[in-house]
Amino acid sequence: MKRIYLTVEDHLNEINTFEKGCWVHLQNPTREEIDGINARFALDPTYIQSALDEEESARIERDGDQTLIIVDIPYVEAEGNGYSYTTVPLGIIMVDDVIITVSTRESTIITDFTEERIRGFWTFKRTRFILQLLHRNASRFLAYLKQIDKASMFVQTRLEASMRNQELLQMMKLEKSLVYFSTSLKGNEMVLEKMLRMDMLRKYPDDSDLLEDVIIENKQAMEMCAIYRDIMSGTMDAFASIISNNLNVVMKVLTSLTVVLSIPTLFASLWGMNVGVPFENAPFGFWMVLGISVVASVAAFVLLWRKKMF
Repeated sequence: MKRIYLTVEDHLNEINTFEKGCWVHLQNPTREEIDGINARFALDPTYIQSALDEEESARIERDGDQTLIIVDIPYVEAEGNGYSYTTVPLGIIMVDDVIITVSTRESTIITDFTEERIRGFWTFKRTRFILQLLHRNASRFLAYLKQIDKASMFVQTRLEASMRNQELLQMMKLEKSLVYFSTSLKGNEMVLEKMLRMDMLRKYPDDSDLLEDVIIENKQAMEMCAIYRDIMSGTMDAFASIISNNLNVVMKVLTSLTVVLSIPTLFASLWGMNVGVPFENAPFGFWMVLGISVVASVAAFVLLWRKKMF
């Protein structure tokens, strides 16, 4: 899908032709759309393909007046009863006074711009537009990290009295999301640091200040991600031990009950043999054997109780 936007009189309009200062967004484009963009702007054919590769790492690449910036953006999708968090690459291409963004999936970051939720956004201010994209990206990482933290707290409350693996598997998925976020944030940090040394930012002091804000926001997201990973890793180890301990407690109680209940069975087996046994001719022999088995069972119960087996 290809869409072209242009800021006219402080309002974002969708247009049908390429114009100076426009913004072209490609979301999972077709081969014809890719070939058309490459031919129209004489792009390096690897630029768009790199941005569409979901395994592509964050980087900056320059070739003459063409610049490719690839950063990782957070992506969330429903999975079963919860959500799965991962990252996908977003390609940003600067060429001929035009900004081209490329992504494989729909992103709330792009939607925020197309629906004009960003203040001070103009398509023809390319450098500022890129920094606003990166700033929004860092903010979205922070928002999703808070969601992951809330989800982990909810799972922890269910883990406290659980002996199942389902909750642990959910925690593992959240920890996996944090690994993706941590790796992507580190890659984005390298891109931001490289942008800080680029000549295009030296022309506009305000843009340099905005880039510093983006770097601070990205570092904050990295710190939060590291903290949440450490907490979640320790929590998973603790709750794995708790689940194992809960199972041991149940097994201990069941074993103790088995010992107590086996005593009457032992007496019944001894006095049920086809040989001479004590009290076989006594009028109250049955009740005497029953009483002995009950006393023995109670004694075993008290002994196990004192040893905290129940």
